[in-house]
Amino acid sequence: MTDDNQDKFHDQHEHWKHHGVQVIKGDRLDPNTAQTPGMFRQAAINHARVGAQKIWAGTVSIQPNAKTGVHHHGELESVIYVVRGKARMRWGERLEFVAEAGPGDFIYVPPFVPHQEINANPDEPLECVLVRSDNEAVVVNITDVDPVEKPEEVYWVDPIHKQPG
Repeated sequence: MTDDNQDKFHDQHEHWKHHGVQVIKGDRLDPNTAQTPGMFRQAAINHARVGAQKIWAGTVSIQPNAKTGVHHHGELESVIYVVRGKARMRWGERLEFVAEAGPGDFIYVPPFVPHQEINANPDEPLECVLVRSDNEAVVVNITDVDPVEKPEEVYWVDPIHKQPG
């Protein structure tokens, strides 16, 4: 290896040593992130914490029988992974659509879709992992929604979730 190549290898090695894989311990999440009434978000991965360029990840906890305020995440796409509990998602201009998810299920929320998370379990917190398509949290809380009384149910139909007959 030439001296130039050896120097490049050493520089890259040192860079990766300090800026490579990072482990964020579960008890070291950052609550100083955008919040919505009724839920508690904590950031694990973002630009400020690890230098992330294109993603944000963290957790959310919603107490039993609680529901969040209506909100959207601007132009960001969101993925929610349910770790524990029963999530009921409502979405639409008047929250007229509803679907439920349980442990091991993923929820996709497209850009600008007004939505509300509801913990449908009266006995335990709803705990989820969140991932968004940018390095900072974008939360737009909406206060002027007139929800319908009886939302239309939308079933998730796939090999695991069959539409009720």
